Amino acid sequence: MSKGSPISPALLAARPAPPAAPARETAPVVPASAVRGPNNVVGPTEMLGSAAIVRSLEELGVDDVFGLPGGAILPTYDPLLASTKLRHVLVRHEQGAGHAAQGYAMVTGRPGVCIVTSGPGATNLVTAIADAHMDSVPMVAITGQVSSAFIGSDAFQEADIVGITMPITKHSYLVTKAQDIPRVLAEAFHIATTGRPGPVLVDIAKDAQQSSMTFSWPPKVDIPGYRPVVRGHSKQVREAARLINNAQRPVFYVGGGVVKAHASVELKELAELVGAPVVTTLMARGVFPDSHDQHVGMPGMHGSVSAVTALQQADLLITLGARFDDRVTGVLSSFAPNAKVIHADIDPAEISKNRAADVPIVGSVKEIIPELTAAVRDSFETQERPDLSAWWKTLNHLRETYPVGFTQPDDGLSAPQQVIKRIGELTGPEGVFVSGVGQHQMWAAQFIQYERPHAWLNSGGLGTMGYSVPAAMGAKVGDPDRVVWAIDGDGCFQMTNQELATCVINNIPIKVAVINNSSLGMVRQWQTLFYEGRYSNTDLNTGHDTVRVPDFVKLADAYGCVGLRCERDEDIDATIEQALAINDRPVVIDFVVSRDSMVWPMVPSGVSNDLIQIARNMTPTWEQED
Repeated sequence: MSKGSPISPALLAARPAPPAAPARETAPVVPASAVRGPNNVVGPTEMLGSAAIVRSLEELGVDDVFGLPGGAILPTYDPLLASTKLRHVLVRHEQGAGHAAQGYAMVTGRPGVCIVTSGPGATNLVTAIADAHMDSVPMVAITGQVSSAFIGSDAFQEADIVGITMPITKHSYLVTKAQDIPRVLAEAFHIATTGRPGPVLVDIAKDAQQSSMTFSWPPKVDIPGYRPVVRGHSKQVREAARLINNAQRPVFYVGGGVVKAHASVELKELAELVGAPVVTTLMARGVFPDSHDQHVGMPGMHGSVSAVTALQQADLLITLGARFDDRVTGVLSSFAPNAKVIHADIDPAEISKNRAADVPIVGSVKEIIPELTAAVRDSFETQERPDLSAWWKTLNHLRETYPVGFTQPDDGLSAPQQVIKRIGELTGPEGVFVSGVGQHQMWAAQFIQYERPHAWLNSGGLGTMGYSVPAAMGAKVGDPDRVVWAIDGDGCFQMTNQELATCVINNIPIKVAVINNSSLGMVRQWQTLFYEGRYSNTDLNTGHDTVRVPDFVKLADAYGCVGLRCERDEDIDATIEQALAINDRPVVIDFVVSRDSMVWPMVPSGVSNDLIQIARNMTPTWEQED
């Protein structure tokens, strides 16, 4: 289901269950059956709707859920207590439950699940749902609702969460009959995980939870009109191969869809066959190894000069699972002006939405990339391979001349880039790095070496401050054997740090690096560059030479975490190593850094990517060496 083609409102939960649909080929992490899970057969059993919710989640193969109880969902929390298969993580705020479900989904490839109550409980979840929608994260949000007789009467803690979330979900259900619960949940998981992944909301009235019903499994699932295309059209694939064979300056423009499709191995095979440069967007970091000779960097507003210029000077964009986001294209009319476009995406609504595709291919890149590899190999066997040596000479010159780097601050404080770089180097590529939003997000994308998919989590499309700590918590639950870092800003951290209590109580030992520049850093950077240094309401008073409200070390101690502070360059490595050695509880490090450090390179908003700056008022010299 695409963002451009929402499910019809006719798909309300109250409709009778239709006959079962035939099994279809779907994404690699989804079973062939429309119903997820081990597909156990459960004969008719009488139970309450609340018990049916818990039993359905168990049969769907769910292990972990994140939630917070309240009146309208309370009937479901009673049988949940008795479940031996579901681990419930009690969060301290509903937004945390949503972001934790996202983090869980991002590292496991399985849908994240969160459960909250009606009214404010449900509306507190809206930001996380919108975030999951923008970044195509498979998530099922279950909310309690007031009894069906009171719906629409402005009852206590009533909110039309289905109406509220309709624009930011793949689908939203309202369940008023207990008998519909198993089918609706099976459909919700199927929708969330097939096609373009995304969040599905299931709002269940309290009386439906309290009513008796006959449970059986598996339910019959069929969703009229929802048949995601998986395989690419063979004619379009052959035409794409022809363009690749004729291109002199091709570039692989790789987006987060390749991560969601678990297609990193297939991508590497195709890229090495073609021999063209690869750029990976903010959402795709790690899906193609940073250390690979063909990787030329991250594109976009804060991308590398080599990646941005590769797209600008390309004659062919091989676009895989990317959506021509404004942060990548800059002024759209000036983006890659001489390039033809191959665009492969699972979501037909993204094809030619922002940039017209010369060769559109609708389907899963997990299927399309091997088909394209085979077609390109056939083409290379019958025609002369293009000579890309001149193209690589240009790009290698840019890589050598304009590497992503930073200057040491002149105020005596640590460079935030150095802190983040050392976190990545000392942890290694097997770690998981989850950022908040702002300068530290860009530095984490730039200065940590990503060698594998699912190692980098961030809020890309929505840009949600407060994402990092709860998403890292969910990632650690989903992949407990990995080191998980929340790389956060002092502004972001103060939005959701209450989830440290969740981590301590539930033995989820994440590590939090607060990049503390005592300000809303990215906003301050824009105020420096575009508002003549008028710092309106960006000083947070948390860092060097301030009142330190709050004191992050004391805050960590109050939550039962280990609290550390690092204020000198010579202490950076030792502090990180101390954190890495502690695995029995969360660690919070207050890295006190310079507030004047900026994110470079940068394409100022509203200008062409050709005007990329490597420092303030400094642009690259485009004359090439002989």
